[in-house]
This record gives sequence, C-alpha cells and structure tokens, in this order.
Amino acid sequence: MRIHTKAVHAGDRSKAGDYIPVTSPIYTAASYFYQRLEKLDRIFAREEEGYCYARYGNPTNAALEELVAALENGAGALACSSGMMAIQTALLAALTDRPKRVLAAEALYGATITLLTSVLEPLGVETRFVDACDLAAVERALEQHRPGCLLVETISNPLLRVAPVDRLAERARAAGACLVVDNTFATPLLVRPLELGAEFVVHSATKYLAGHGDVLGGVVVTTTEHLETLRALARASGPGLGPFESYLTMRGIKTFPLRMERQCTNARRIALWLKEHPRVERVFFPEDERHPDRETVTRLLPGGLYGGMVSFEIRGAGRDEIFAFMDRLRLIVRATSLGDVHSMILYPAMSSHREVAPKQRERMGIRDNLVRLSVGIEDVEDIVEDLAQALL
Repeated sequence: MRIHTKAVHAGDRSKAGDYIPVTSPIYTAASYFYQRLEKLDRIFAREEEGYCYARYGNPTNAALEELVAALENGAGALACSSGMMAIQTALLAALTDRPKRVLAAEALYGATITLLTSVLEPLGVETRFVDACDLAAVERALEQHRPGCLLVETISNPLLRVAPVDRLAERARAAGACLVVDNTFATPLLVRPLELGAEFVVHSATKYLAGHGDVLGGVVVTTTEHLETLRALARASGPGLGPFESYLTMRGIKTFPLRMERQCTNARRIALWLKEHPRVERVFFPEDERHPDRETVTRLLPGGLYGGMVSFEIRGAGRDEIFAFMDRLRLIVRATSLGDVHSMILYPAMSSHREVAPKQRERMGIRDNLVRLSVGIEDVEDIVEDLAQALL
C-alpha cells in the first residue's frame, strides 16, 4: 500500500470477539487476565502474543505503533509519552551493546542538546558534535571518537539543513555505529530514513502526525534487529504513551498526508513571498537554489515537497523588534510547537533554543533576528496578508 492508504487503514480493525471495530478503541485497563493462568504465564514469557500489564503493552498503543511502523516501513515501533522521551529511549536502545558515546549533529533542537549534555553526559554517555552535512568531518569524527550512535535530524530545527541520511548511514555502519534520525520535520511523506539505512527513526507525534495541537507524544520506529531491545527497554523503564493520546494520534494520522501536502504547498508560496520582502534579510527553506544542501535536497526530497517550515531573519531586528512583529500578528498563532493545522510562529532564542548558550546559538547560525514559522493549512493568502501587516 502507498502512504496515503496506510495512513487511513494501517493499525485499525483488529478483531475483538465476533465483531471488528471500524477504528481502534481506547483501552484504559492497567492489567489483563485470562481464563487459564497458563496463558497469562506464556504471555509474560513472551511465548504467546497478548497483553498482561499496560507498561508492557496496550492494544490502543499497539494499533498506533503498527500504523507508524507502516508509514516508516519499519519492523515495529514504540509509542512514547513525548518526542523527547522517544529520542531518549531510541538513544538508550542504540547504545545498549555499543560504546556509550554519541556523535550528534551540531544542528539540533535545543531540548535534544540539553538531553545529551545535561542528562545523558552526567550518566556517563559522552557526546561530541559535528556538522552532519559535512561528510568529511563526519568521517573524521567517527574514526576519532568511535561512537555507539550517530544522531541527526532529517531537516534541522530551526535552520532547515537537510542531512544526507543515506550517506551518513553508510559511514555510521562502517564505523559500527547506529544511525538515529529525528524525522519530525520531514515526516514519512518526504523521507523514510529506515529505507536509507538508519536503525532508529524518531517522531514528536505532537507535531505533523497528530497535527491538531491536542496531543503530547512521541514514537520510535526501528528495524527487526533492534526491535526486541527497544521493547525490553520499554518494559523496564515505562516510557509509554497513554491510550487516549494514542487514539488521538491515530485519528490525526488519517489526514496527515493531505495536511502535509497542503502545508508544503503553502510553505513554498510563503518562502517565495518572504524572499521579496524588503524587511526580510534572509529566508531559510530547502527549495532555495542557494541552500547549502541543495544536492541532498534534490536527491532525497520528492519534487514539490520541501516541508511545512520556513525560517527567516528580519533585517536589523533584535529581541524588542521581534516581539513587536510577533505581537502584531492576528492570524498566526504565537506558540511553541509546529505541524498543527493552524500556522504557528516562535522565536528560537526565546523558546526552542532558549537553554542553548548565546555563543553556541551564534555558532549554530541562530541569530537574534531569526523567527521560525510553521505553516498551516489555512488559505495561503490569509497567511501572507497577516505577515505583510505585521512586517510593516
């Protein structure tokens, strides 16, 4: 099945007795029992499929996991309580039988950097950073540091660099490292990293997958080789998503490809308009002919689909001017998230990368005049008109 069909059908309609529900029900039970204890024993021993305790598995979560695994063409998935929990769980699974060292892209979400440096490093996991779009630098770092895993974002937050996932996978494999890819910005509509050689794919389900601003969740998808390690770790640590959130995420995913196509189309139109605006100093968008990863964009992203994110710098603006611009917006929502049906804007220096030191933000290219726009599914002319009146 193709991705639009998978989004509608995968995970649903598992038989429950003599009837089959059209959509997956919400199972809130914390534990399960059977008529004979021998069956429960076999399920605890994982000799037979079934449910025994919600930390080990839940039918609603399992339906969501089947759905997202199908979208990414993975062997299986784990639904987690947030995108950050999904990243942490993926990293721990990747490092289970490997050196406790992470080679991470310099261009990462701020909270991911904090996770690496403030949570995992004190626990003994060493992290080094590298320009993941510079293959020569990645090769040198892999050879020098011999990490257990390489962590990248498909499309980076917030400057929209596009990682050469296929070539990074080759180099990570040769060095004995797992490739972990945060695919939140790209979604499986644009890129499916497991098909390119990655071992783990992570999503903040809060964003494009659920898409309506009413779910906090994450998902890890992996290969057959790593699936049991992932599940064993989850049984011990309990990172699972609640069944109601799983249900909402599945409901959102049914329209995810349609929403994402519209968001990509709107984002292209807005990026072109911003490039011509006199108050805009620079626009960050993967379709730009001057994009530093142009060759990778052309090779990996489908024609016409470059994501729903546009970042841009306002000429001569500092914190006060950015705040004034954002306060003038009437339609675009000033809130910390992305991927929703409504357009959203944030100031990375204040929110997504607030915990990153100012000098490090500057090295990353995140200047104080940068804003990040998550384009929604509204009429694009209404979004443009709102930006135009706020940029005056």
